[in-house]
Amino acid sequence: MTDIVSLLHRAQYIDSIHNLSQLPPDAGIEVAIAGRSNAGKSSLINRLCRQNNLAKTSRTPGRTRQLVFFRLDPLRHLVDLPGYGYAKVSGDLKRHWRGLIQTYLDRRQALAGLVVVMDIRHPLKDLDVELIEWAGSRGLPLHLVLTKADKLGRGKQKDAFLQVRRMIAEEVGVQVFSASSGQGLDELNQVMSGWFRPDRELGAMDSPGQ
Repeated sequence: MTDIVSLLHRAQYIDSIHNLSQLPPDAGIEVAIAGRSNAGKSSLINRLCRQNNLAKTSRTPGRTRQLVFFRLDPLRHLVDLPGYGYAKVSGDLKRHWRGLIQTYLDRRQALAGLVVVMDIRHPLKDLDVELIEWAGSRGLPLHLVLTKADKLGRGKQKDAFLQVRRMIAEEVGVQVFSASSGQGLDELNQVMSGWFRPDRELGAMDSPGQ
């Protein structure tokens, strides 16, 4: 566990990608984090990496409009995907986001896993289900994180967790999480450790598909 904590703590912002042609080389290991606008993605990333301002949080949903890359080491990256589902953005921008996300998830060989972030009070909205089913059909490892758990008591947290757990395939991970309290952080670290394999030396052209 110490290895993954140290690795994540070293995360640094490197680039915001608006078009697929701007992507860095498709090598090493990447883990992507996706979710509806205002689901708590940025807060999760900041807590996971123990940095208050690594991912920019905003009260304006839909502000993240690029694939944001954070470097952990030369061949390991965390990728913040654009938030989806915000009603006030234009139709053209929605189509661009969807195309950017889906093409990245479909083609990226370095992608080792996808974290789908959902507000525990409003899980499994239509676009969440669409993304989960689509990523599952690709065979991409998935882990669902129910954020803002501190907004609910333990009983309602359990009810929300079981509701999602019953509707999701057994091989898909599901957990509750609170960025403010740190609840669920150790469990998320374990998932990241399994995907990033911090105890392994990666070759220059290594990728999960090789």
